[in-house]
Amino acid sequence: FARWFYAWLYTEPSVAPPSALALQTCIDWAVCLAGLAALMGHSRSIWLNFTGGKSAATGLGVLLAMSWPVGLGAVAVFGTVLAIFRIVSLSSMLGAVTAIGLVCGLEQPLPYRLLVIAGAVYVIVLHRTNIQRLLAGTEPRLGQRSAEAKADTA
Repeated sequence: FARWFYAWLYTEPSVAPPSALALQTCIDWAVCLAGLAALMGHSRSIWLNFTGGKSAATGLGVLLAMSWPVGLGAVAVFGTVLAIFRIVSLSSMLGAVTAIGLVCGLEQPLPYRLLVIAGAVYVIVLHRTNIQRLLAGTEPRLGQRSAEAKADTA
């Protein structure tokens, strides 16, 4: 939407359009700002008292909208790691790291690279409790109840 809206804005007669190269650069930055707003809005929602999720799924949506080859590469790694280890948090973090490698390796615009790097680091930081459980060997696997849930029912 951001890509379409920003380009549409310059079709208005009252707005002086920049050169074609400058317009594309501005559109890339507008897309990144929209992606950053989506990431922050899903993890720190004002409607949920600035709480929320860990932005992995939102980050995937932003990746797919921004650069579908990078998004598909991240999904492939996520799915492969999930199939092997059955740990969603590990899959999410490795998918985020993969996105960094792909966005830097596939000649994406600088704004996209910066957003993917910042977004991946943000997703990993939000998973810090999962990292602690992974290191302790207590992170639940897909389909397995967590230790806290087992303690609550006992």
